[in-house]
Amino acid sequence: MASVSDYNAAIIQEFRATGGHPGGEWAGTPMILIHHIGAKSGIERVTPLGCLPLGDGRFAVVASNGGSPAHPAWYHNLLAHPVISVEVSSETFTALAEELDPAARAGLWPTLVERFPTVGKYQASTTRQIPVFILTRQDRPCPSKTPNVEDTHDR
Repeated sequence: MASVSDYNAAIIQEFRATGGHPGGEWAGTPMILIHHIGAKSGIERVTPLGCLPLGDGRFAVVASNGGSPAHPAWYHNLLAHPVISVEVSSETFTALAEELDPAARAGLWPTLVERFPTVGKYQASTTRQIPVFILTRQDRPCPSKTPNVEDTHDR
């Protein structure tokens, strides 16, 4: 069985090879790659995520971690370093990641579950409230890339 890191590396490779449209179980799901800095390690990582495009350069992402009791590591990374780089299709830009407050999350949650029913199943399988972030495109160049970028999911 492949590790999460190997699985994500394959998705990242396919994402980039297809201009942001991987197939298989991800076919038809809008997807982005986020470049985020480790909250503890300081290492830049790349994580593939399904997303809900909201228009005006905004994307919603759900920190479901497959319904596990713990948040994914990228959740902590976005809280610590909210200015990130995002790959959408074949474009890369800087974005600001902001966790939705409970009222805003409650307003968006039904749309997320309608579009992605698995998200609702993940919420039903855990006692934690699954966080939602809005990634908002910023009008500035991307931060420079570090040479030690790791393609991962949960670090």
